[in-house]
Amino acid sequence: MSILTWTYIMVGLTFAIYITIAWRARVTTTKGFYVAGKGVPALANGAATAADWMSAASFISMAGLISFLGYAGSMYLMGWTGGYVLLALLLAPYLRKFGKYTVPDFVGDRYYSDTARVVALICAIFVSLTYVCGQMRGVGIVFSRFLSVDVNTGVLIGMCIVFFYAALGGMKGITWTQVAQYCVLITAYLIPAVAISMNITGQPIPQLGYGSAVASGPHAGQWLLDTMNILNKDLGFAAYTAAFAKGTKPMIDVLAITFALMVGTAGLPHVIIRFYTVPDVKSARISAGFALLFIAILYTTAPAVAVFARYNMINTLNDKPYKEAPSWFKNWETTGLIAWVDKNHDGKVQYRVGAVFKGKPVYTGKEGPLGQKLVSNKLTDSKNELYVDRDIMVLANPEIAALPNWVVALVAAGGLAAALSTASGLLLVIASSISHDLYYRLINRDASEKNRLLLGRIMIGVAVCVAGYFGIHPPGFVAQVVAFAFGLAASSFFPLIIMGIFWKRATREGAIAGMIVGIAFTAYYIINVKWFGGTFWFLNISAEGIGTIGMIFNFVVMYVVSLMTAPPPQEVQDMVESIRYPRGSKEVDAAIDAHS
Repeated sequence: MSILTWTYIMVGLTFAIYITIAWRARVTTTKGFYVAGKGVPALANGAATAADWMSAASFISMAGLISFLGYAGSMYLMGWTGGYVLLALLLAPYLRKFGKYTVPDFVGDRYYSDTARVVALICAIFVSLTYVCGQMRGVGIVFSRFLSVDVNTGVLIGMCIVFFYAALGGMKGITWTQVAQYCVLITAYLIPAVAISMNITGQPIPQLGYGSAVASGPHAGQWLLDTMNILNKDLGFAAYTAAFAKGTKPMIDVLAITFALMVGTAGLPHVIIRFYTVPDVKSARISAGFALLFIAILYTTAPAVAVFARYNMINTLNDKPYKEAPSWFKNWETTGLIAWVDKNHDGKVQYRVGAVFKGKPVYTGKEGPLGQKLVSNKLTDSKNELYVDRDIMVLANPEIAALPNWVVALVAAGGLAAALSTASGLLLVIASSISHDLYYRLINRDASEKNRLLLGRIMIGVAVCVAGYFGIHPPGFVAQVVAFAFGLAASSFFPLIIMGIFWKRATREGAIAGMIVGIAFTAYYIINVKWFGGTFWFLNISAEGIGTIGMIFNFVVMYVVSLMTAPPPQEVQDMVESIRYPRGSKEVDAAIDAHS
């Protein structure tokens, strides 16, 4: 069967499973809608957390970035995995013990201020919308290739699907859907990784194949990473394993991005809320451990997938006559995410150092003398003839390696599972921020559950539309957009949560000032650089890493302002002291519940 037929089967089957789960788990109470009734088993919550956290950036874009960045791409691995460890060990148990549905709810009660609650609510919506835009873009890329539609149509299809099961089942439906989505995405990631590792190195375990020798072909007997270094240098790029080499990111930017991703993970509201869905603190700790295990399976495989994809791409495409270009190249060329310009008129596809286009390629609708699609962009480099969107590398990997069509379709289903699982969690954060934190807690405390649920579902629809717009008009690659969201979370929520748990003296005035300064600085920098073409004017740090500086500003401002203002009420200080006990007594837990 063709790739398209297999894709319809794989995607149709998995979507049928997701929708069935959402229908069977549909809810009629706010507790079920926001925190799944606090009855999710630890193992299931671990799988759901892993799926919620491993977005399109993890599945689709991360290995693509590593494939092109080489050593510098490890910042995404270290930042995201390190951040989850930080969240699981340092924050999750305490937040679960506090017992609030949402991060703004925690902020409002811990900092005894409705103003702080509103500022946190705005930050949560801003962070979540930025993040979900990247997921919609990932959905569009998958659909554009495998359902033979353009990227924009793919985004619209994804919007309809995620709205249906997020609005129907709330957190309960989302949780059990995410368990299924984790099974799909991890299977889709591992099967081609194992097969390609066997083909290239003869080693069935990708993590070991990554450090093994090439088994056959012109590079047989050479270590795979040494071969990649040689290939990169021959093409004019820096050595694949070179650290902070010329033409790569400077060390300070790599460190800033890594740290922003790390602390941004610990401040993401859609991940934090997952620890409220289990029955107790012990279950929260266990589910965090399971989630870390499930995440590690994919993240330790990603570097190998990145190397395999780049190795096969160069060997199957570079210096090949266009008429003999492999089918995978022709298939992806129709999406506009890969393009070739015959600059020296020799009829061969040549991949060399340098960017090809000012921006992404725009096709003219005409064909060249060799049948190639012509593009209208001006060329900026004298050597490179090839444009490759980094987000296609994982999705194209099975085709590049000539794996069976059903594997190609399975990877498409896995990419959709990763994007939709995270998108649904983010949409619920947005809905709960409006319907629970704003409407119920501040506007109408007498609102019925029916009205609160209705408002929550309406807000999911609004958020889907906004995310769809930015999915169609993205400010960068999927992983870059997600990195912006992590930077915003790092600069707004992380200092607030850390000091709210571990420093009794933190005041509402300090919290409000810190949040505003941190997220305002970070958002301004990102918008100035990405939308208005500004330079990296602060210590040569990119937009992806500026969240680290915003976080530092937040900490400093919050600390100084807290010392300059009156201490929190004694009951708040007592509550902060009590939630730090790993195993609180029944009296302490009762006191926390009473305060909640």
